Amino acid sequence: MKKKILTPVVIIVVIASVAWGTWEWLGSQKDPGSALTLYGNIEIRDARLAFTEQEIVSEVTVNEGDTVVAGQVLARLKSQRLHDQLKEAQAQLEAQSQIVHRLVNGTRAQEIRQFRAELEAAGVRLKNAEKNARRLESTAASGASSQQVLDDAHAAVEIERAQLNVRRQAYNLAVEGPRSEDIAEARARLEANRAHLAYLNTRLEETVLKSPSAGIIQSRILEPGEMAGPTRPAFVLALTDPKWVRAYVSEPDLGRVKEGVNTKVSSDSWPDKKFSGQVGFISSIAEFTPKSVETTDLRTKLVYEVRIWVDDPNNQLRLGMPVTVEFETETATPASRLDSTRKTAAH
Repeated sequence: MKKKILTPVVIIVVIASVAWGTWEWLGSQKDPGSALTLYGNIEIRDARLAFTEQEIVSEVTVNEGDTVVAGQVLARLKSQRLHDQLKEAQAQLEAQSQIVHRLVNGTRAQEIRQFRAELEAAGVRLKNAEKNARRLESTAASGASSQQVLDDAHAAVEIERAQLNVRRQAYNLAVEGPRSEDIAEARARLEANRAHLAYLNTRLEETVLKSPSAGIIQSRILEPGEMAGPTRPAFVLALTDPKWVRAYVSEPDLGRVKEGVNTKVSSDSWPDKKFSGQVGFISSIAEFTPKSVETTDLRTKLVYEVRIWVDDPNNQLRLGMPVTVEFETETATPASRLDSTRKTAAH
């Protein structure tokens, strides 16, 4: 009776063992070209945005969680002092510009005629002094005038002769015009004024903080009335593009993954939607399985980091979200979305 009961049980056990062995063997014989599935998490970069100027914050235009585009104004600083310095620099630039203009144009014709008239007047005064001295010489010989008067007349002649020389040199300089060195110096000062004005304009522009790229405001750190500076971030911006999945592939499957392979990325939050992706980076260095790997068969093996760029125009995939990456390893296509910039960013 016991033998009759045990026989069906033995048969069932044998059938189960054979089935299990067959399933194991079929699993070990799977097609190496079949779909490969990786598990990872969404990652994005963030940027800590700060003012280059050290000044009081006057306005903040965005809040945490706001979506911003490249070039959008995020905050402003007080700028009255810079405006005043800018007006002063503009006035100095205009004054130096007039100096250069005057030197380049040279002496006006009216001024040259004035110098010539002064030269002629000096010549007339010299001739008159010489005549007076000759008269005194004749009278001094007869004793009609003193020697002192004669000496004064000779001194007057020398003075007028020197004045004539001064007027002649002034006239020649007026005709010749400014020296080339003076013009070069004035032009150099003008360029320095222009550079200073441009520097102040740059500082004024930098009192407005703009978003460097599209993203989401993760943190609003500074408020109106606080002191901003290069070492004090005003915002933390999460960059929504590029967005990628960080996953890990085991060493046996490494040869099945190639850069440029198209993939499909899915998430438990969007079970009916597949996001397009492409393999953009494969690490050349092996590492031990990180804690974030979710498959049990990888935990004791060396793995290689893989990054898959994801197209998510509506920003549905969030930072840290676990996702599944599926792709056919035999369908590698040229990476239309992977440009040189993203390859550099991946590394």
